[in-house]
Amino acid sequence: MAGLSVALLIIPQSMAYAELAGLPSVHGLYASALPLLAAGFFASCPYLQTGPVALTALLTHGALVTIATPGSGEYAGAAALLALVVGVTRLAIALVRAGKATYLMSQPVVRGFTSGAAILILLSQFPSTLGLSAAGETGLVGNTVRVLSSPGSWNLAALALTVLTVVITLQARRIHPLFPGALVAVVGGVIFSFATGYRGPIVGEIPGSLPPISFALPWSLLPALVVPGVVIALVGFAETTAIARNFATQDRAKWSPDREFLAQGAANLVSGVCAGMPVDGSLSRSSLNHLSGAGTKWSGAITGLAVVLFLPFAGVLSSLPKAVLAGIVIAAVGGLVRPRLLLGVWALSRVQALVVWLTLALCLLLAPRIEQALLLGILVSLAIHVWKERRAGFDSWMEGSVLHLEVKGTLWFASAPRLEEALMGRLTAATGVSEVVIHLEGLGRIDLTGALVLKRAVEEIRSMGIPSSLNGVPPQASELIDNIFGMPSETHL
Repeated sequence: MAGLSVALLIIPQSMAYAELAGLPSVHGLYASALPLLAAGFFASCPYLQTGPVALTALLTHGALVTIATPGSGEYAGAAALLALVVGVTRLAIALVRAGKATYLMSQPVVRGFTSGAAILILLSQFPSTLGLSAAGETGLVGNTVRVLSSPGSWNLAALALTVLTVVITLQARRIHPLFPGALVAVVGGVIFSFATGYRGPIVGEIPGSLPPISFALPWSLLPALVVPGVVIALVGFAETTAIARNFATQDRAKWSPDREFLAQGAANLVSGVCAGMPVDGSLSRSSLNHLSGAGTKWSGAITGLAVVLFLPFAGVLSSLPKAVLAGIVIAAVGGLVRPRLLLGVWALSRVQALVVWLTLALCLLLAPRIEQALLLGILVSLAIHVWKERRAGFDSWMEGSVLHLEVKGTLWFASAPRLEEALMGRLTAATGVSEVVIHLEGLGRIDLTGALVLKRAVEEIRSMGIPSSLNGVPPQASELIDNIFGMPSETHL
């Protein structure tokens, strides 16, 4: 029952996300069928539902729009090849047990990137919402400005369908969490299209067949897809990790990020060879799966099997207005734009707030290549971390003729030189120093460079004829410091 409940949601959602990625909607269905069966064999979380998701779809569009024409056969082939790159990357990460690599993305970066991507997704739906073509050379923002500046060409029926779809989808959750609001909107849209002779953009012909399995992909495009594929493999998995960890916490159950990397890698490999697109774990569908009473990871496989059985009859949706799919996307991602959260970060940390806003701004400025915005956001976040870490604290005081120096924070290759500067500065300023004691109780961590600099500073003080000693060496640093101070003075690394 859980698997079938999710199938009622994934069918309209996957079609909408395929359109968001610049693909014919049937490719979203292909990515929701056999890939889910593959994920079921390896997943560790019994509730995680795999398939097309909004963020991955937007990243897919950004990776492909500059190398192929959206909607073309070459574009579809490039999407399948991109899924293979994502799959291979995730399998490689799983094999070396590096599933925690996604932790490199700090929360400020993730929040800024998610909000920026959500804004772009909403902007991308304006043409379909107003019954216009999204074609254009001005990008997502430019297309939005173009359609909003020509109200005379708006299709009011399309606008009404989008608004009604959003209302039905959101209100369905209040009626009952299992009520298939998106499916109701799709069925209503098809009936409306038939009854009124709707003239706006529609889904168009959908092949009523099973997913085509083929390795005949545009391999010449592979070099251009490696970096975007790696980014999607890591970024998309961040949401997957959050979903699995959340359910594991709720149910007090174990889960393995490496197993999930393996499952998502297998799903993407299968999606690549059956004309699909990159896939990830979905929060909305996983939540529905959990709420529906799923007890094993095979509920996802049941969902995939249900989509396989639906594919021969998918042609009934050929007259579905794209405005309905736009409404489904808007309802799904609208909540990801959180102005209060974006503004509230300033009160918590101004530096981290700048990281959030910078990442968001880069998403909008660099669209559609938003993976570049994410990479820049990560680099800025790491640079700030390094800058803060290099500022180890030093306190000093005199007790009679004894100079005390206390080291606080991390002593590593970037902050170690300041130890010598601080120590020599205190010695120069003080008079009649008979002994120097360096306190390490406040030392958080020390690396090899820090230990070597510490030893050199002690030796320099002793060479002045002033006794020097270390006090309160913490357990985490004792082995390294003992080894370094046990080395001959002339030893160099």
